[in-house]
Amino acid sequence: MAKQPGWVPHGVIPAVLLPFNEDFSIDEASYRAHLRDVCAVDGVSALTTNAHASEVASCSFEEQKRVLAITVDEVGARMPVVNGVYAENGLEAARIANMAQDGGASALLVFPSGVFSFGQRAEMAVDHFRRVADASDLPIILFQYPLAGGQGYPLATLLKILDAVPSVRAIKDWCSNPQLHERHIRLLQSRSPAVNVLTTHSAWLMSSLVLGCAGLLSGSGSVIAALQAQLWRALQAGDLAEARRVNDRIWPTAEVFYSEPWVDMHNRMKEALVLLGKLPRATVRPPLAKLPAAEIERVRRALVDAGLLGERAKKVA
Repeated sequence: MAKQPGWVPHGVIPAVLLPFNEDFSIDEASYRAHLRDVCAVDGVSALTTNAHASEVASCSFEEQKRVLAITVDEVGARMPVVNGVYAENGLEAARIANMAQDGGASALLVFPSGVFSFGQRAEMAVDHFRRVADASDLPIILFQYPLAGGQGYPLATLLKILDAVPSVRAIKDWCSNPQLHERHIRLLQSRSPAVNVLTTHSAWLMSSLVLGCAGLLSGSGSVIAALQAQLWRALQAGDLAEARRVNDRIWPTAEVFYSEPWVDMHNRMKEALVLLGKLPRATVRPPLAKLPAAEIERVRRALVDAGLLGERAKKVA
């Protein structure tokens, strides 16, 4: 199932973490175990790797290639694998896209260039996606950032990208604006063919999904994939009472994972998996740094409140 031409990203898509050894090398055995754990959750429709959650900014091209190879080998026969395309320039983005197609990915998650934080013209953004599409025939998920930072695509630019690059079949929407988010959902999912909106507003997940998203793509799925799948099923069934019950369990984790500073969100998720006995350590690569004990205790408390960890679980000293 690994390479699925024409697959349209939808449903519950966790972005997995990348465990490291104490010397910062990739802990391949723990990564494989993590992949199996997330993949086994009923209701997960695909996995994403080489993205924010797997600390892609600190991984070399060869490491990204290896991470994708492990992912496809471990779970690619069971579900699609989305590979991140994280690059400052279009030439490197095309190189990564070509590697991902050769490596068995089923779709690409294309990040905006960091250069756009200084400003962008529509033709720059369109060119970035054209280069990726020219290097691979895989479906593309466009990562939509908040407009305030400069890396988000204004709606007019977004529509130009979709018109020029038909292989963009979904967006991972992090616009951080509920009104704009709903506009994306209504406009993009009414296109022919539809461009699916996958929310990554994990701090207000239920509110976002109620607006009519076609799915979610979130790093917190590395920890709470089962709860996300339950929430998704409840909302698809129109069972608002059940959705609220599940959301009450998700809420404590969202409050701690997505608190300031946001740069520590995946750091906190690693600590959560250590507390749950699913990772041996929570090593992160620089510039990320080990969380202080008080912060890890907040993570532990959130897991208890979510019903994921027993009250008697050891407190962090």
